[in-house]
Amino acid sequence: MKHDIINLDSKKVGTIELNKNIFSLPIRKDILKDVVDWQLANRRQGTHKVKQRSEIIGTTAKAFKQKGTGRARRGNQKTNILRGGGVTHGPVLREHKKKLPKKIRKLGLKTALSFKEKEKKIIIVDNFSIQKVSTKEVSKKLEKLKIKSALIIDSSANKNDKSLKKSILNINNVIVLPVVGMNVYDILKFNNLIISKDALDEVEKKLV
Repeated sequence: MKHDIINLDSKKVGTIELNKNIFSLPIRKDILKDVVDWQLANRRQGTHKVKQRSEIIGTTAKAFKQKGTGRARRGNQKTNILRGGGVTHGPVLREHKKKLPKKIRKLGLKTALSFKEKEKKIIIVDNFSIQKVSTKEVSKKLEKLKIKSALIIDSSANKNDKSLKKSILNINNVIVLPVVGMNVYDILKFNNLIISKDALDEVEKKLV
């Protein structure tokens, strides 16, 4: 499976053979759903909490006698029917994390990449070398590529080069991730996947 390689000026500079075991798999929506659910569950903090009746500070004495007042019967001031009382069945501290086999996570990445390739949404560039930090320059290059939403995967070798990352900070719907940070949720979230040739080599070594 051949794929064009272009530069940031949208000019073709070569072709590359894509690994069919990574970019030509059947699209299994069940696998994609499982991996995305796993990712989102693991992002949740689980720190939301309300006070239950037993945690409210105050007297436990009955507010007034049971009979003879003409009012509805009521217990102490901690009851959930009063303002400032405890909350019934409210959120409590809990662990949201799930477990998912590495085999399924790996298959999820391959399936997401296959989906993007099937949709013709993968763009392979020779490199992301930028002379200086310039949002305007990068924005123009993305316009040439007709891109409004993209996940950019750069080689780990360029992790110390902050030019690209800083240049896109103020560009909406565009983010940069290293190969190690590539994930199913972000691949599916953004319309296009832009990946450098060096990063593609890393991806294939990681997933083969």
